[in-house]
Amino acid sequence: MEDDLTLDGYDRAILDELARDGRITVTELATRIHLSKSPTQARLKRLEASGVIVGYRALLDPIRLGLAHVAFVEVRLNDTREVALSAFNAGVARIGEVEEAHMIAGNFDYLLKVRTADMTAYRRVLAEEISQLPHVASTSTFVAMQAVKEAGTEALGA
Repeated sequence: MEDDLTLDGYDRAILDELARDGRITVTELATRIHLSKSPTQARLKRLEASGVIVGYRALLDPIRLGLAHVAFVEVRLNDTREVALSAFNAGVARIGEVEEAHMIAGNFDYLLKVRTADMTAYRRVLAEEISQLPHVASTSTFVAMQAVKEAGTEALGA
């Protein structure tokens, strides 16, 4: 990625439109941002080449897929040296039910977002997978009652 990449209003408009509809045609995109097709296409290619746009994908509705249960898990490790963090990171990346994993500066080391069908499935993931990850000392679970705002979705459960 270019270190000195500067985004102007047209670039930001392209990104906003693509975030709403990743399947939009270049012609429609150009119309929406009030720029002709050729410069829109050139800007789009530059945003892709620079790494600002990292890809395109389908957004799936987890509720319709039977994955309505969301839990946030605080994880405390018994070792926070780099080798231990790397081992934990590699392990958590292999757990499909973990949608997000963030290293946290605070009273615990990681915050995981875990999505499953129900509490029974979550308990299995916690006991058999998350708790078995390298260097896990303890976990605390917080169950989401409703998604008010969630990436890639309209207000779920509203």
